[in-house]
Amino acid sequence: MRNFFRISSLIAMFLMTLISLPQSYAAGYLPDFTGLVQEHSSAVVKIETITRSQGGGQPNVQLPENIPEIFRHLFEQQMPQRQNRPQGSSMGSGFLISESGYILTNNHVVDGATDIMVRLIDRREFDATVVGVDPQTDLALLKIDAESLPYLELANSDNLLVGEWVLAIGSPFGLGYSVSAGIVSAIGRSIPSGQQQNYVPFIQTDVAINPGNSGGPLFNLEGQVVGINSQIYTNSGGSIGLSFAIPANLAKSVVAQLKESGRVDRGWLGVVIQDVGKDLALSFGLDKPQGALIAQLDKKGPGQASGLKVSDIILSFNGKDIQRSSDLPHIVGPIKPGTTVPAQVMRKGEKLTLQITVGSRNMPATAQERSSQAEKSRIGAAVENLTDDERETVGLDGVVIIDVRPDSPAAKAGLRQGDVIVQLGFEDVSSVRSFNQIENDLPSNKPLPVRFIRQGTPLFRSFLIDK
Repeated sequence: MRNFFRISSLIAMFLMTLISLPQSYAAGYLPDFTGLVQEHSSAVVKIETITRSQGGGQPNVQLPENIPEIFRHLFEQQMPQRQNRPQGSSMGSGFLISESGYILTNNHVVDGATDIMVRLIDRREFDATVVGVDPQTDLALLKIDAESLPYLELANSDNLLVGEWVLAIGSPFGLGYSVSAGIVSAIGRSIPSGQQQNYVPFIQTDVAINPGNSGGPLFNLEGQVVGINSQIYTNSGGSIGLSFAIPANLAKSVVAQLKESGRVDRGWLGVVIQDVGKDLALSFGLDKPQGALIAQLDKKGPGQASGLKVSDIILSFNGKDIQRSSDLPHIVGPIKPGTTVPAQVMRKGEKLTLQITVGSRNMPATAQERSSQAEKSRIGAAVENLTDDERETVGLDGVVIIDVRPDSPAAKAGLRQGDVIVQLGFEDVSSVRSFNQIENDLPSNKPLPVRFIRQGTPLFRSFLIDK
């Protein structure tokens, strides 16, 4: 009995000691997120989208290819058009990154959406427009018409450490402004996309992320945004403690390019690479497995032009060590095309330093990008530069149409996807840049000619810009 009372007294003394500890000491064990949430949640937004079919401007019936062009044009003008109809809706999260209304979210939240509504914590609602998207990093930049808004700043995510506390705010399953917390489980995770593209060194956390959280901010304890919640690994559709966020440093580069041009121009080497295992490392003269082994080179790629060779092992690129082959795309992708950087390679047992000029890989435009470009175009046509093969086939410089806005001047003139515009107004078109310059200077309310190539046949049509 005496031992029982002695143990009880010791437990009571221990509990009293814990109660008397300063709050700051207790916070070292379990962080207090209340101040962070109160200060920063007003900049987090809920995003709701509607996707409608885009049938306008396209005929219901496929016309035979042997109809002469003049009759085809008449048929296209007179055939009934499909009406837009509701197709579906979705929701996600995002956050303001400027007081003037720029919002960062995931591309998959707004992909294909025709209507985007943003709701703030004070219950104000705004229609949002897409400034630009980058499917390769799953990021999208939106804009709402408002001023003096609360906003968050993107932190230096390179300072993030495994084991660090992080917090997410978002709208899981539509439940707005929900908060969940956890720790950083790993950094630099590689998760290839469906096209086996691997441009994002994901932050892995055990934060409870669920459908609807996508696009929301991931905070550190200082209230800085270190990542954008993007993906979860799940067998059930809900959180099982494996969530992935896009690092803030990568988002900074993407946002800057989307603001400037509406799309991202990504660095490219033109190499096929593989990991280096223990046996390969020894055979190539390395004392441990590391680097990215070049298994194949694009003959017209910037890697070969800069002196890289098959069987080279890239050990570092632009001053950053490469431990695994998956590290290389993470480093090359954010580099501005045309930039020359040093690379250390192992070649036939010797280490060499080469100066590599990074090239540009123009990825095919997504449906969201094409629609956005067509919406911004005065004639209503989204265009891309011709490839070398297309230019050789056409025999002329020009731009190829990748999308036409319904009821636009281009649609009314009968232009359609695949047509190659070689003359706009009375000026020759040689590239997307020249097309944009010519289009901006076109007069309104005046019939103008457009010359284009369709399936090898040169044609003229007229169009009218009413504003």
